[in-house]
Amino acid sequence: MTFKGIHSVFFLGIGGIGMSALARWFQQEGYAVAGYDKTPSPLTDALMEEGMEVIFADQIEAIPTQFRERPEEVLVVWTPAIPKDSPLLHFFQQGYLLKKRAEVLGMITKDQYTIAVAGTHGKTSTSSLVAHLLKSAGKAVTAFLGGITQNYNSNLILSGKSKESLVVVEADEFDRSFLHLHPNEAVLTSADPDHLDIYGDEQTILEGFRQFLALVDKKGKIYIQSHALYRLEEPALAATDIREYGLRSDGIHAENIVAKPNSFVFDYIGSKNQIKGLELSIPGFHNVENALAAIAIALDHGVSEAQVREGIKTFLGVKRRFEIHSSQAGKIYIDDYAHHPEEIKACLSSVRAMYPSQRMTVIFQPHLFTRTQDFAPGFSESLSLADEVVLLPIYPARELPIPGVISEMLLEGIQAASKVCIPKNEVMEYLESSAPEVLVTLGAGDIDRLVPGIAAWTNSRPNPMQR
Repeated sequence: MTFKGIHSVFFLGIGGIGMSALARWFQQEGYAVAGYDKTPSPLTDALMEEGMEVIFADQIEAIPTQFRERPEEVLVVWTPAIPKDSPLLHFFQQGYLLKKRAEVLGMITKDQYTIAVAGTHGKTSTSSLVAHLLKSAGKAVTAFLGGITQNYNSNLILSGKSKESLVVVEADEFDRSFLHLHPNEAVLTSADPDHLDIYGDEQTILEGFRQFLALVDKKGKIYIQSHALYRLEEPALAATDIREYGLRSDGIHAENIVAKPNSFVFDYIGSKNQIKGLELSIPGFHNVENALAAIAIALDHGVSEAQVREGIKTFLGVKRRFEIHSSQAGKIYIDDYAHHPEEIKACLSSVRAMYPSQRMTVIFQPHLFTRTQDFAPGFSESLSLADEVVLLPIYPARELPIPGVISEMLLEGIQAASKVCIPKNEVMEYLESSAPEVLVTLGAGDIDRLVPGIAAWTNSRPNPMQR
C-alpha cells in the first residue's frame, strides 16, 4: 500500500501504543516520520532511538521544518486523545491531509488478507499470539499490536515484502475505530460493556460489535467467545462460517487445564483437531481461552500441530499482560494492564489458582473517572478476590474530574481483609512495611512507571520463606 504524493508523516500522540506501531510501519516504508506527545515515555524514547523526532511542546514552532513545508505532501495522523483545543491540531487542520489512526490502518490493510481481533479485553494477547503462531511457523505475517510483545520487543511485526503476507490487527472498539477495517477473518474475545462515555449504554456497544463483525468478508471466518456470542444474541452476519470457542464451550474448548507457577497446561479440543498437553508459557485461565482462538486460526492457515505446540510453548507474552517479574516463593510479583472488572477477575482468579495458599496483595490504579463511576460495584467485587487491596488515585487520562468519583468510593464494597487508599508516591514505603508474599499491580494509567522499581525491590529483598 502506498500513499501517493506523501513524503512525510506526523503523528499527534505518537507515544500511544497503536500510534507508535503505525509510526514504525511508515518509517520502515521509507517515509520521514516525526510526532508529538504530551510527556516522554519508554515508547517515545524507543522511537527516538529508532530515528524519529519527537516533540513534547504543543506549539507550532516546535514542529520540525520539513513537516511545515509543502503541507499537501504531509500526512498527519491523530488520535481522539488529543484535546480539541490543541494548537498543533488546529494548525494541521489547515491544508494538511489529516486522518485518524483507525482510518490510516484501514487504508494500509484494505487490499491485504486481514485477521482482525476485537473485544473489550483479551485482544492484545490474542492478536499477539495469532501473529506469533503464524510467524514462528514460517508464515509471512505483518502485525499491528496494542502491546509490546516479549518475543519481538515491539508492537509491530513485519513480514518483508511478501505479497502473500497475512495482516493481523488489533481492532479497537474505542471511538468505533474498528469500523474502518476490512477484515477477512475476525475474532471477538469478549463483549462486556466498556467505553460507556463513547457508546452511552450497553446495548449501543453491543451494536458496535455487531457492526464490526458485519464487515467480515462473506467467505471469511468469525471466531466468537461463547459468552460474547450469547450477549450478541447470534446476530445475522455476512460470514457464514462462525466458530464458537471458550473454556467450557460446546465448540472449540480446553480440557484438563493445570495451573502451574509459570505456565498453564491444557488440551486443545477442536472440531477437527485435538492437541494434548499444550504448555502455555504465559499463565492464566484467560490466556488459555485466548490461545484457543489463536490455535484455531493457525491450524486453518496450515500450521501443523507440532508447530502449534512449539509456538504455544515459546510465546513469551506481552509486556504488562500477566507479566511475571519475580517467581521466587514468598516474593512473587506479577504486573497486568487489567483496568476493567472482568479483566481484574480473570487475572486474580488465575493468580489464586497458581498460589492458593499464599497471601495476595493487589495494588490497583483505576483508569478514567467515567469507567470508575460506571463499574464501581464490579471493581469492588473483583478486587475482593485479594487478601489485601491498595487503591491509588484515579488516573484521569483524557478526562476531567467528576465530583464525588474517587478511588475511596470502591472501599466499602471490597471484602478483602485489608484495604486502603494511598498516594502513588507512598507505594514503596507501604511495600516495605507489608512485605507481600504475592504482589499484583493492576491498571492502564501510569502505574507502569512504578513497575521497574517494584520489580527491583522484590528481587533484592530477603526471601521470607528462607528466614
